[in-house]
Formats: sequence, C-alpha cells, structure tokens
Amino acid sequence: MKILITGSAGFIGFHLTKLLLSQGYEVLGVDNYNNYYDPQLKRQRTKILQQSNQKFNQIEADINDAEKINSFCTEVPDFVVHLAAQAGVRYSLQDPQAYLNANINGTFCIMELARKWKVKHLLMASTSSVYGSNTEMPFDEKQKC
Repeated sequence: MKILITGSAGFIGFHLTKLLLSQGYEVLGVDNYNNYYDPQLKRQRTKILQQSNQKFNQIEADINDAEKINSFCTEVPDFVVHLAAQAGVRYSLQDPQAYLNANINGTFCIMELARKWKVKHLLMASTSSVYGSNTEMPFDEKQKC
C-alpha cells in the first residue's frame, strides 16, 4: 500500500512517516522545506527516513505544484495524508499571502489530486493554532473556539 504524506519533514509528518514505514507501508513524502521552521532540521529528518527504509521516496515541492507532485507519483497512492500548511497565527499577520498560498490554494491542489487519482481516503489535519486560547482540556472539535 502506498501513502502520500505532505509535510513529511515536519514534526508530525516525520513521525507518521516513520511509523508507517515500520509497519511496511510505502511512503511518498512531499515537503517544500520553507524556512518558517529550521530547514536543516527538516532535511535531517528526511535523511533519517531515506537511510532507514527503501520504501520511502521524497520530493521537494510546493503543494501548489500539482504537475510536479503528479509526475512524482508514478503510481497512484492509495491514501493521501495532507499535513503541509503554513503555521503560526502571528505570522499570518506579517505574510497573509503565505497562508492563502499554502493553506487554501495548496490544500485545494492536494484535494484535486486526490480526486483525480480516486484515492481510497484523504486525511487532512489542521494545526493546533485553530484552538486559540481555549483552556478546556482535552481539545475537542465541537468546542466553540
């Protein structure tokens, strides 16, 4: 089974990829290594994944580049896990275009690829920043904030 993970070099993407590889899945990773978080750390994570498992293949690409991602996936993935996003609520005030490009347009691009490929399942995750200043634990998607 083949799984495409966007944001594969991020914290959650790295650990999910590592888990799926340990369970025998083939994983295709996509990350653009932007500098919001340390790109060297993300490249080190990718290197760990590449060295530890032959079932991991990765491409450096923006999630808006559907053509590049489509050509990277020589075989259609069974599942898509979309984790890539522009993080940081405060940063959205400095560079709102980055949010529009990644979180809206990029997500749309990944959804369109999943539709075109007719994947079995598309899982999309949101950042923790959507929870705002809620103090009620544990977080729940039904909470008003």
